Amino acid sequence: MYVTEVSFECFADTTISEAERAINQLLEAWRQNGQILGREFAVALKDGVFKVRLLLPEQQSLANRFNSPWAKQAVDGLKAAKLLHPREKLIGLDINSETSNSEPPSWQLLYTSYVHMCSPLRSGDTLQPIPLYRIPATFNGDHKQLIRWQTEWQACDEIQMASASAAEFAAVNELANVNSDLFRRGWDLRGRIEYLTKIPTYYYLYRIGGHDKQEELSRCCPRCGNTHWRQSEPLLDLFHFKCDQCRIVSNLSWDFQ
Repeated sequence: MYVTEVSFECFADTTISEAERAINQLLEAWRQNGQILGREFAVALKDGVFKVRLLLPEQQSLANRFNSPWAKQAVDGLKAAKLLHPREKLIGLDINSETSNSEPPSWQLLYTSYVHMCSPLRSGDTLQPIPLYRIPATFNGDHKQLIRWQTEWQACDEIQMASASAAEFAAVNELANVNSDLFRRGWDLRGRIEYLTKIPTYYYLYRIGGHDKQEELSRCCPRCGNTHWRQSEPLLDLFHFKCDQCRIVSNLSWDFQ
């Protein structure tokens, strides 16, 4: 992934509130389309120029051809706020993040965690993140619904990792239960992505708990009861189970690894 600096220069008198609204609308549109990563963006003003540093999946993530209808509308809205078209200056490669996938995958999956800022869509061949703007819009012109699902998944993951309150059990239920609202919405998004891309797309089902390792190794798919979904070797060194019928991958309980 890459770090870039985007500048917004005033071409006439404006107000900070007008400029702030126009810039934030564009940043949010880019975020909801997967073109920029993260949730908070510090916008600085100096000598009539607004500047913000952003994390991108690829060097060309902000190219106009990737803009959603909402991003294009937000770019046009800059003029009303007396701001010129944004100028971009690439800073360089971010050494603390993952490299985006560049090859068409044979299969893909929805996988994220509270420590990941990248796309939740991953290549099944390499586990590298796939930039969301490189696939057709999932709903209403962009990937807002998918970004919202990812945010909720990560929030539940952070709660259960903290293990500091009774909320941990509710969070784990959302992550690991095929009857939870989080699973249902994520699994439906998975199906939508598979339909749009024509690439087999799976959902990662978090697993923790269980009585013992042997029972874990013999557990069946919790959605269809498939008893043959255990893999001879963990896929990508992570997923011990894969149900092709339900499009689910899962890990051996973290309690027994």
